Amino acid sequence: MASKTIKARTRLSVLLLTGTMLASPAAPALAQQVAPPPTVSTVPTPTPEAVPVASTIKSITVTGNQRLESQTILSYLRLRVGQSYDRATLDQALKDLAATELFKDYQITDNDGALTIQVAENPVINRVILEGNKRLKEDKIRPEIKLAPRQIFTRSKVRADVARIIELYKRQGRFAASVDPKMVQLDQNRVDVVFEINEGPKSKVRQINIIGNEKFDDGDLIDEMATRTTGGLLSFLSSNTTYDPDRLAYDQQKLRLFYLQNGYADFRVISAVAELTSNKQDFIITYVVEEGERYKFGDVDVESSLRDFKPETLKTMLPMKTGDWYDAKLVEDTVEKLSETAGLFGYAFADINPQFRRNPETRTMDITFDVGESPRTYVERIDVNGNTLTQDKVVRREFRLNEGDAFNSFAVKRTESRINSLGYFQENLEVERKEGSAPDRIILETNVQEKPTGELSLSAGFSSIESFLVQASVRQRNFRGMGQQLQASVNYSSYSKSVELGFTEPYLFDHNISIGGSVYRRDLNSFNFINNDRQTTFEQTTTGFQVNVGVPLTEFMSVFGRYSLNYDDVSLDKRLYYFGDECDPLVAGRYLCDAIGKRTTSLVGFTLAYDDRDNRIRPTRGQSFTLSQDFAGLGGSVKYLRTRATASKHFKLTGKLTLNIYGEGGYIYPLGGRPTPTSDKVRLTDRFQLGEPDLRGFDIRGVGPRVIRYTNVDISDPANPVLDTTINRNQLIDDALGGRAYYKGRFEVDIPLGTGAKEMGLRPSVFLDFGSVFGVRRPTLTTLADFRDPADGLTKYLCRNSAQGTTQFATRGTDDDGNPVGGYNVCPEGYSSLAPFEERFYGDSWKPRVSIGAGVNWNSPFGPFRIDFAYALRKEEGDDTKRFSFNVGTQF
Repeated sequence: MASKTIKARTRLSVLLLTGTMLASPAAPALAQQVAPPPTVSTVPTPTPEAVPVASTIKSITVTGNQRLESQTILSYLRLRVGQSYDRATLDQALKDLAATELFKDYQITDNDGALTIQVAENPVINRVILEGNKRLKEDKIRPEIKLAPRQIFTRSKVRADVARIIELYKRQGRFAASVDPKMVQLDQNRVDVVFEINEGPKSKVRQINIIGNEKFDDGDLIDEMATRTTGGLLSFLSSNTTYDPDRLAYDQQKLRLFYLQNGYADFRVISAVAELTSNKQDFIITYVVEEGERYKFGDVDVESSLRDFKPETLKTMLPMKTGDWYDAKLVEDTVEKLSETAGLFGYAFADINPQFRRNPETRTMDITFDVGESPRTYVERIDVNGNTLTQDKVVRREFRLNEGDAFNSFAVKRTESRINSLGYFQENLEVERKEGSAPDRIILETNVQEKPTGELSLSAGFSSIESFLVQASVRQRNFRGMGQQLQASVNYSSYSKSVELGFTEPYLFDHNISIGGSVYRRDLNSFNFINNDRQTTFEQTTTGFQVNVGVPLTEFMSVFGRYSLNYDDVSLDKRLYYFGDECDPLVAGRYLCDAIGKRTTSLVGFTLAYDDRDNRIRPTRGQSFTLSQDFAGLGGSVKYLRTRATASKHFKLTGKLTLNIYGEGGYIYPLGGRPTPTSDKVRLTDRFQLGEPDLRGFDIRGVGPRVIRYTNVDISDPANPVLDTTINRNQLIDDALGGRAYYKGRFEVDIPLGTGAKEMGLRPSVFLDFGSVFGVRRPTLTTLADFRDPADGLTKYLCRNSAQGTTQFATRGTDDDGNPVGGYNVCPEGYSSLAPFEERFYGDSWKPRVSIGAGVNWNSPFGPFRIDFAYALRKEEGDDTKRFSFNVGTQF
């Protein structure tokens, strides 16, 4: 009898799959269309004579297999020698072979009960290659796909991986992305699978349409949504211009909340449809809404089953009144406020349920806040999870509740603020409340996520006084995970150099007493310019140490004491500023001559601080106040009393804007004598200075009393010298004198941006800075009159012999015939000449300097970066302005 063959065959081709589009009304998308599964083809149905109704299998032979054992292949089938079979049995065997997805070709030949199973195995994957993926890196795609080297190639796995890759691109807003899978045939039945990816552009939201709104225009409603359309001024900073189905659902909730806040209790979104444009690059979103009628508050009442909650008292605390427009957000806030109030009495799980009664006829909403009965709760256990570096006790000591205490919601809120102020963990950390082992027990659980507490900061800048400056510091705010602070800093610029080491233990012997100290060395080199050449004026070297102790007085108030001992050495370059063995006031200035010398400052002081801010690092509400005084005179050679005060206030404005108000002021009073007619009793190095960074828009030490020396004097007519005051500021000798008193302040508004900018770590702000430093004795100045020869009244160079300590006025030169020529600038041999100049005193005014500007913080890949642009609105003559500054740092 001729053999009969039942056969199913599949073919591999170079192009495996093609694309097609899948769409739905709310969330259109793109997907890949894959080739249909292999069809099972058979020879014409044999006649009953060709294939008996029931025959017996005499033998089974497997051919064509290379990797798979014959017994393995037979294990997938239900065929056994001696078994009866018919056509349906063989058809089922073909289906079983297809289900394994191990074969690209398979057939069964029947020769009078001798069955031959011939197979062609699917190839083995050698490599899986991704091409064209730029926006999504391989480390984002490979974990999502199932194909891998040394696996068996199957079409179903390819189709599934294509779908997964496209889904990844959809999440990135790239709905036009397509994937073209290809196969490269290799020897030994191996293949390379190549996914050719066309990422396409991000699918943006081109337009948002709202149908059915009559009370509010489209612009007002779109402003309430998270989704933004392309083409806005700052749209490039936001990722919310891309289409996101989840954001579409969120926006519907935002619309509903907006209407409910404005009294439209029946508002609903009938439909929300997102349509993909023909080029697959943009979406048009259309909302159909029904506003309904506007409601007012009707009867508002409180019912309480708690003994400590008197309905009459609580009703007076309700913010809504009968006749006010209904506001669902106000109701929600009231429930939260009542819950917090219940928490103050120890009811952690107070059941507060607002009961609504809608009156369509009068368009009013009656509300009864039902405070259900619940037991007082006690803290059963405090759990701290997630801390790998930070020790448990560092977190637990910030809790204002202990295990066994009665629950108190205020104490929990304060605990959250204190933990957030540590700066060791994620922002906006919350203490979760969980039910304990009994109805009157509660578990407080804190799940922390540690973040870097080491700071490596690098600040750089430019100024007209200091040129280039660099400041570097290393600080670990959670040293050894015990909350200790260790820091070291190095500053270098043309103006100053310093090194400082410090350590602080916030809880001495696990008691709420802080102690710390630091040692430092600071070298200050003040300089000026003469004809573009920098000239050092005075040098100050300070070596010292400081110790401090802090003790809390109340939950929000603390007092700190400190003692420091400093050794100062202020000197001038004798080659430039000395005449004989004395400081020369004509060259150095009398204010500098008074500052030189070696002094010891023994200083004891205190600070009284109040702080109830929700976060000391980035506060959004609360206030702080400090008052500090330092007395120099407990030994040493310097005596003064210095007083300072600071205050800040932080609160939320409309939306997510945060307003920060800060003010500071101080005064230093000299002790032990009165100032001389030519000098101030408070040393130059002890006075207050003001400028960048405290007063943006002005240079370092750019505000306040100063002496500017003008050296560009034309004495071609010695009887009438001409002084040029328009010379470049950098070419002048500009000495900031500081003052005894100062004040400064700022108003700064933090501006939240969209999700995209937030993900980039951008935090912009606008600010107004103001301040002044003043109150110094007017120094004796050198003028052109000091260079006028009393003999003839002419302005001349001054000749000086440092070795002999003598001075005289210069004479004119002579020609070959002995006739006088040129100006009065010739000095005898052994004398140096000093050109005429004039000093002017500026800036000793209490009037405020004011600047406005904008800046942005950026958590860049190489660390925190701050840039500010500021413009001085108000300044005094002599002030030194500056418009741009930046600094950069990093964390570890």
